[in-house]
Amino acid sequence: MLKFQNKTILVTGSGTGIGQAITKKFVENGASAIILGRRKEPLEETAEMLEEIIKDKQSNATVKIFAGVDVSDEKAVTGMFDALKSENVNLDVVVNNAGVSGPVTCFVHAPLDDFRSTVDIHLTGTFWTSVQALKVMKKGAKIITISTFFAEERPLEQRPYRFRSPYTASQGAKNRLVEAMSWELLEKGVMSIGTNPGPVHSDRIYKTVYPKAASEFLRVSGFEDLSPSEVEAANNEIVGLLGEDDETIKAGIKSAAEKLGKEETTLTNLLDKVKTIAEKIQKNTSTMIPDQQFLSQEQVATTVLTLADDEQAKILNGKIIPGDRVFYPVKPHIRSSVPKAEKNNLNGKRVLFGGMSPSEQSVSSWYSSITSMIEEKGGQLETSNDFDLAIHITGNLPDFSKLTELSRDEWDKLVDQFINTPAKWTQHALNDFVPGGSDDPRKFKDAKGRIVIIGPALPAGKKISGHERAKVEVFRGLLRPFVTTVNQELSDVLKSNVRVFLILPGTVDGKEPNDENIVNTINYLVSDEAASSSEVIFCPDETR
Repeated sequence: MLKFQNKTILVTGSGTGIGQAITKKFVENGASAIILGRRKEPLEETAEMLEEIIKDKQSNATVKIFAGVDVSDEKAVTGMFDALKSENVNLDVVVNNAGVSGPVTCFVHAPLDDFRSTVDIHLTGTFWTSVQALKVMKKGAKIITISTFFAEERPLEQRPYRFRSPYTASQGAKNRLVEAMSWELLEKGVMSIGTNPGPVHSDRIYKTVYPKAASEFLRVSGFEDLSPSEVEAANNEIVGLLGEDDETIKAGIKSAAEKLGKEETTLTNLLDKVKTIAEKIQKNTSTMIPDQQFLSQEQVATTVLTLADDEQAKILNGKIIPGDRVFYPVKPHIRSSVPKAEKNNLNGKRVLFGGMSPSEQSVSSWYSSITSMIEEKGGQLETSNDFDLAIHITGNLPDFSKLTELSRDEWDKLVDQFINTPAKWTQHALNDFVPGGSDDPRKFKDAKGRIVIIGPALPAGKKISGHERAKVEVFRGLLRPFVTTVNQELSDVLKSNVRVFLILPGTVDGKEPNDENIVNTINYLVSDEAASSSEVIFCPDETR
């Protein structure tokens, strides 16, 4: 009898790539499979392949297709699991795999609709798929979530991924969501495990991510006599030609040159440069791996299959398993208490508060206290777009029992509160500091400005459970990788002195946040010293 015979698995994004490889591995080991995705054709092709395996293995397994299911679509996901429940299907393993590249560009240039869509697919899709899957899962079932090594593998270890801010934010939060769900699903006997594969051989990384990253480097750094907007327009026309035969490339270049009114030789040189940089990115990543080899999709599938083993899952419940083998050079992005500055850096600074309304309960006490102390130090509260310092307060996590019992509307409001709204506010502030910088990155060089996001505090009290902390960490886990990624772009790519900082109040042992610590930290953050440091996340209430 095969290891997963008489078991049923569901893999999101299973029509191609890693999702297809995972499904194939389970079916080879006897499992019945439920496959889903946005496009019907790849799913049908995958189903044919799986049927052949089932026939060869004589496992009596089945394959069921749900086409047109985007994991960010509440109705589609809910309807799929309602259909499975009506058919008395029980799932033994759910694999959260679906994902997209998202915008591959500096955050200031990223369309906010694309930012939100990326978060919806990676994070909300994972959350809602997991919650709805509980309708058809019994004791002993597993939820396995695939994240990435370019994110927040651990809360104190940030791995910024330039040009991928919504992607890194989502991945960091997914890791913390895995941990929170392991607490919440214990009574149901359902286990939650995460894995962070390293770089994996795939069309997405070679044909999309690396070329788009190379294109963005050229938009920022410049190419021949083209303006940044011209570089972007040209790359939108020609980057898709990479990997095609010479005749196709030549015809594509000619068509693009006529459309854009540029010389064919200029576009040919640009495409060659994109290819060179993309290959360099790939090579640089491989040098962080001992054998310099990316994982194969089958290797990732083998990892997931291993995690689905009954005994392994019991041992690893709630854990994030790194599968990347990547020795990533991690800088100290996070700092605890900041010494009280002798110098008052806030005197004369124009300070803009924005984002959430100060009247909202989770913001009001912080807002009143912090604004009063800033004014005492000589700071001037502004309402116009002429300011030195922009502050956004997210507010705290509202009171609720379990994440997995939230409605979709309640979850969406939390995602808006802790990433979409802060991202929108941050981008608007960046545009105010550097007007026109979104389209012309050259304007960011040597520009100055400070943006401070004050995120949710850890829960306070004498007896705080691991579960209570884990719930908050999901949303702190959104903000940490977001801020580290945006700052890497500002400092290393745009050569700017504009900075985005994150303050996370509270302590792991339940002490009440101290507003004076927050203001002392803000006072430090507007100093020149803060701009030159790699530390961008501050936990001012924590002490060694």
